[in-house]
Order: sequence, then C-alpha cells, then structure tokens
Amino acid sequence: MPELPEVETVRRTLEKLVVGKTIQRVTVSLPRIIQKTDTPSEFAEKLAGKTITSVGRRGKFLKINVPPYVIVSHLRMEGKYRVTPKEEVVPKHTHVIFHFTDGTELRYQDVRQFGTMQLFKSGEEDKHPPLKKLGPEPLTDDFTIDWLTKGLQKRKTKIKPLLLNQEFLVGLGNIYVDESLFQAKIHPERTVDTLTAKEIQSLHQSIRTTLQKAVQAGGASVRSYRNGEGDMGYFQLQIQVYGRKEEPCVVCGTPISRIVVGGRGTHFCGKCQVLNKN
Repeated sequence: MPELPEVETVRRTLEKLVVGKTIQRVTVSLPRIIQKTDTPSEFAEKLAGKTITSVGRRGKFLKINVPPYVIVSHLRMEGKYRVTPKEEVVPKHTHVIFHFTDGTELRYQDVRQFGTMQLFKSGEEDKHPPLKKLGPEPLTDDFTIDWLTKGLQKRKTKIKPLLLNQEFLVGLGNIYVDESLFQAKIHPERTVDTLTAKEIQSLHQSIRTTLQKAVQAGGASVRSYRNGEGDMGYFQLQIQVYGRKEEPCVVCGTPISRIVVGGRGTHFCGKCQVLNKN
C-alpha cells in the first residue's frame, strides 16, 4: 500500500499535471469506487464543468480540490493515477476517467479494486470520516518530540502497531515503520512504556529523516507503485531492512530477521535492535 512518500509524490505530480484543467465529464465503470452518499452518476454530475485548483494530501489520502467540492481519494493496494491524451488506449482495470476539456484525461486504474473516492463540500472533508480522526502529519511542526513523548505515555502496546495506527500518526506503513525503527535501534516488539527519553528522541528523528529521504527519492516502488507520469520511485535502493530477510545487516552484518508483529510482516536486525534492554 502506498505510504506517505508515495502519496506525496503522486500529489506533486498531479499538482503539476492537472491543476487548471476543467472537467468536461466523468466516466465511472466500477460503482463501488465512489463511496459516501453519492452515486456514480451524482458524482459525475457534480464535477462536470468544474476546474481543479489544487491537489493536497492528508496522511495517505489525496485531496483533489475542485471547488465547490473536494475529492478524497485513497489508492489502497494498487491504485494509480495517470494523465494521458484521450486518444491513448484505455488499459484494463481503469475504473474512473476524468475527461478534460483540453483533450487529456486523468485515469484511475486499480487492479485490486480496493481504492476509494469520496466527494465532499470544500471545507467539510476534515470534519467527517475518513479524515476526521487522523493523527498529526510527521513532516509538519505538529510532530514534535514533546508530542511524541506525551503520546507514548501510559501506553503499553508494542511500538510497531502503534506507529501503524493512522489515528496516532498518519502516513507510516510497513516499509517506513521498519526502516524508522532500524534507524532508531528500537526492536519492533518493544512496548512503548519501556522506551527511554533518548530512544524517543532518536525515533522522532528517524521517522522524519526516513520520510524526508523517501519523498526526495519519489517513494519506493517495491511492488507496483508509479506516480502520475508512470514513473517509479527509487527509495527501495536505500532500504536497509524491509524485505531483506536473511541478508546481512548494513551496520553489523547480522542476517536480517523477519517476524510477524500485529499481523504484519516485520524486518529488523536482532543485534542492532535488541528486544530486552536489561
């Protein structure tokens, strides 16, 4: 599933490619993509004749601003946006097409068909699910060491599932949690009440640094991720633990381990990331 760096890269690409374009009509071939109260026909009718003014992001969600509406879109496992000329053959698994007046199209393709789009009145999207209960953004000033310290207080859950919880902190998924915990030298099964002040400070820095590097690299194309121009990301070339089971640790040479934590496959170095600190 695309995480914050991948969705941010898609956002930046779409901002460059579709802002200022006017929607002539919308074609929806898979009705369940359109959620909330709108039917596909209502969704299409409301957007006809409207112009895209900006593309935002909240956590792993895209916010395509089409005043007086905003489309909240989640790519889920395999969702992709592509901007193409209308003459280009429409590929299989293309479920929503925004036809622009300039002869280009924004196409949403989703092999797994798990992606969603919801239409809200502008300014109302953050007051309702799915955005209402999301935690702070890790690359903004809201994510401070003090906030993280207070957020971890009185909790006894394991650190990895907590970091995956989008109501606690948005944008992190399996890849970037594993990478951040490795950088901070914290075992993914540590309970948060055992973390020292120094470890919390290290975790805060590793989360921000890992995400910043990933955004600069255009995300990680470990499976099928592509940006709005069809290009892959390159952060996978910098990955140090995720997906590297039994490969040597880049720091100490110990084979990378893989376990399941909170139902998710988890990679770590058993020597650099010690479970029991005593």
